[in-house]
Amino acid sequence: MRKILLVIDMQNDFVDGALGTPEAAAIVDRAAAEIAVYPAGDVIATRDTHEMDYLKTQEGRNLPVPHCIRGTPGWELHPKIAAALKGAVLVDKPSFGSVKLAEMLAELARLDDLDITLLGLCTDICVISNALLIKAFLPETPVRVLADCCAGVTPESHRAALDTMRMCQIQIQ
Repeated sequence: MRKILLVIDMQNDFVDGALGTPEAAAIVDRAAAEIAVYPAGDVIATRDTHEMDYLKTQEGRNLPVPHCIRGTPGWELHPKIAAALKGAVLVDKPSFGSVKLAEMLAELARLDDLDITLLGLCTDICVISNALLIKAFLPETPVRVLADCCAGVTPESHRAALDTMRMCQIQIQ
């Protein structure tokens, strides 16, 4: 069984930038240590990616905080995470969940049985969106989330997202 690690949106804007939280900053070292356990070829990292017209988008109207604008320092992966991700595949995603990521994993699953683990930010938005999307694409594939390597918008919404994923047969560790 091939073990795949998905590193979701560990970007500066979510750690200590426009939408950063103390909880997000607190998981960086644990996330980097977890990344180091996997061969680079078995790690896929996503980047939340918006354009300069972000505030004109539906997301921008609902969350009017410019963040992860392509090419800005906030869009970049946190330096400790970037160093740990040397050689990993990067997927830029314009929305919470990435169909491109799910399709990539479905293609890998045609070749090998997969065991997929997610970590990253934010538990209650992009982590949960991608975990559920992957579970929909690959219902028989084990999917797990490392709770202590994730952080939500708030501690309460982090816990609620973990509970929701657990109810959808995603393993929470």
